[in-house]
Formats: sequence, C-alpha cells, structure tokens
Amino acid sequence: MSGWLAGARLAATTFTVLPLRAGRIDRTTASRAMSLAAVVGAALGAVLAGALLALDAAGAPPLVAGAVTVALGALLTRGLHLDGLADTADALGSYRSGQAALDIMKKPDVGPFGVAALVLALLAQAAALAAFPAGPWTATLAAVVTATAAGRLAATWACRRGVPAARPDGLGALVAGTVGPVTLAVGTAAVVAVAVAAVPGRPWQGPAAVVTATAVALLLTRHVVRRVGGITGDVLGAAIEVTTTITYLGLVLR
Repeated sequence: MSGWLAGARLAATTFTVLPLRAGRIDRTTASRAMSLAAVVGAALGAVLAGALLALDAAGAPPLVAGAVTVALGALLTRGLHLDGLADTADALGSYRSGQAALDIMKKPDVGPFGVAALVLALLAQAAALAAFPAGPWTATLAAVVTATAAGRLAATWACRRGVPAARPDGLGALVAGTVGPVTLAVGTAAVVAVAVAAVPGRPWQGPAAVVTATAVALLLTRHVVRRVGGITGDVLGAAIEVTTTITYLGLVLR
C-alpha cells in the first residue's frame, strides 16, 4: 500500500500543481504513477467541470466560460503539458531527427510551430466547451472528466512496455516502458465507461471519441519515437493535450 501511495503522490505532482512531497522515486513508483494518470485526470476534470457549471450558472457567455475553464486547467497543471505540446511541435516541424530534434525540444523559446499548436489546441478546447449542448449537469461532468482523463490515459499508453526513452535522464527515462497491458486495458475500459454518459442520447459517441483520440495519440507517439528514438516528458505533454483536444471535439460533433 505504501508503494501505491508513493505512486499516487508522484502522479499528483506530475499532472497537477498539488504541493505534495513526492517521496521515493524509482521505476516502480513511476510505473504506479503512470498507471494512476487517468485517475488524477478524472479528479482534475471534476474540478474543471465544477468551474464550467458555476460559470454557466452565473450567466457567463459560453465562450467565456469555456476559455476560463481552459485557463484554469492550464493553471492547475502549471502549463507543463502545453509546454510539452509546443516543444514537440517545434521539434517535429523542424524536420530534424535524433539529437538535433531533442535539442530543439530543450530550448526555452517557442517557435512558430509551437505557437500555432498552442493557439489551435486552446482555441479548440475553449470552443468545444462552449458548444456543449444544454442538458443535465451530469452529462457536462461526464464530458469534462472523460476528456481530461483520456488525455492522461494517453500518457499511460505512451509509457507502455516496448516504448523507449529518448534520453538517459529526465521524466521520459523514468517512466518509459513501465506500464503493462493489464493496466492499459483496465484504464482504457474505465475511461470508456465514463464516456458513455458524456453525450445524452448517444451512448456510443463518448467512447468513440476516446478511442479515436487515443489512436491519434498512439500514432503521434510512434512518429516521435521514429524521429527522436523514444519519448520525453515533452512528448507526454503533447500526447495529453492532443488527446484532450480531440476528445472534446469528438464529444460536440453532431
């Protein structure tokens, strides 16, 4: 039990701003943390859904409510996943590979590909939240929890066995290849189950959005591994944001 508590603390400090003492950090703890990523995402999603519903009840215009909710999500994650998306986009957009691409990821500045990726992702998420149809609050809760949990589930998939780290140090080296197939199956099934309630009258749409977004994240991860030799913390952030965005879009399509 103490090992899983250490994993939960590491997951919380990796995916949120909670000021918890991480405690012991090793590959076993990292495996447990990545296994719990979707759980942390679901908890974060519940907070964001509460904010969205509160803003709607206060009379905020839908786009304003959506934008503030997205901003709150960035605040509660220290913007780390967005930073990972920008760095990964710049590296891939450079058409370089190997160490040259990794060097671009490490640069503190953001290039044009990174800026474009950030703007499009944030705009799409805010617009999707604004487009949620009027319905029971439980559907809104399920939708936001689904998208946020699905994003973290993508990080779990990126850390599956067989996926190497691009560097010998850093977050990627700690978590790469630590998640087994049983954990992936259980985590995916749990997120898909929550997604059933995300779109009233269309119980298939939420699961379809999760599966589609996760598949895109798998393709992204595979492409990055081919280009740079493995995953990094930035790649995990990119997978999270891409999956969250696509899941949101899939939930509002009619």
